Amino acid sequence: MNNNKGTLIVISGPSGVGKGTVVDMLLKRLPGAVLSVSCTTRAPREGEKNGKSYFFISKETFLKMIDEGGFLEYSNHFENYYGTPRFFVEQKLAEGCDVILEIDVDGAKHIRDAFPDALLLMITPPSREELVRRLRLRGTEDEVLIEKRLQRADYEMSRSQFYDYTVINDDLEQTVENILKILENRRKQTK
Repeated sequence: MNNNKGTLIVISGPSGVGKGTVVDMLLKRLPGAVLSVSCTTRAPREGEKNGKSYFFISKETFLKMIDEGGFLEYSNHFENYYGTPRFFVEQKLAEGCDVILEIDVDGAKHIRDAFPDALLLMITPPSREELVRRLRLRGTEDEVLIEKRLQRADYEMSRSQFYDYTVINDDLEQTVENILKILENRRKQTK
């Protein structure tokens, strides 16, 4: 049993900023780190796997989990629910694993309240124009939904002052290096 408690790392940022890619690279570079897989009621996108990308569950199951206190945080976006399962996160932290959460700004506030020592990182694009370009390149949304996502992006980025750090994702390798340095410095401060 590891006597060191893991670090809870919260990654937030607008849709299309590259959070998923950053998280994937962090998982490869942080030995023993795990991704907290969120639950959602939305349909899977191409290539997403149940239990890896998300736990894809019904709205009824999600609402039951809310009633039973099964989430650290949850939210509703674009008519779909998203939530962080409580048991998994608490268990992995107690085992000494770093746990990475990829959640929105509202969820991050709930995590900060429950875990004051969590490391909150806001990932931002180098510009709004670049964010628009990335969203269009994904090819998964029409222009109406892209506009909704941009409005949400404005909201999320306006909350960046509540995060410990804001990291601009312009160069993927540099973004990951910056996050690893932030984490290393955080660990030195808490020893």
